[in-house]
Amino acid sequence: QVQLVESGGGLVQAGDSLRLSCAASGGSFSSYAMGWFRQAPGKEREFVAAITRSGGNTDYADSVKGRFIMSRDNAKNTVYLQMENLNPEDTAVYYCAARFSSRILTGEFEYRYWGQGTQVTVSS
Repeated sequence: QVQLVESGGGLVQAGDSLRLSCAASGGSFSSYAMGWFRQAPGKEREFVAAITRSGGNTDYADSVKGRFIMSRDNAKNTVYLQMENLNPEDTAVYYCAARFSSRILTGEFEYRYWGQGTQVTVSS
């Protein structure tokens, strides 16, 4: 069983930056594809970013391309989401997800393990 714990959320102003972290335990982290998703109030959860287990490939939602960077440190069992130039539309609960896979996974239902989420609020 894999446990995921997100951190780094908070209240920021438009144009600010934040770095989210997701620490994993209970599994072979370097075997897991990882993803970030978010859910805004009244909306469905949506894909944000994904990374392969080696960290060699990433994919992003169009809405965050050029502003967000996902990375991982397999030695620390942690993935990161560096978010730049935040805007109020980025306000959401951000979740990290994991699944044993060699592929890059962008679908919510492809992931098996989920964290509890961290709130990001961007004021205008």
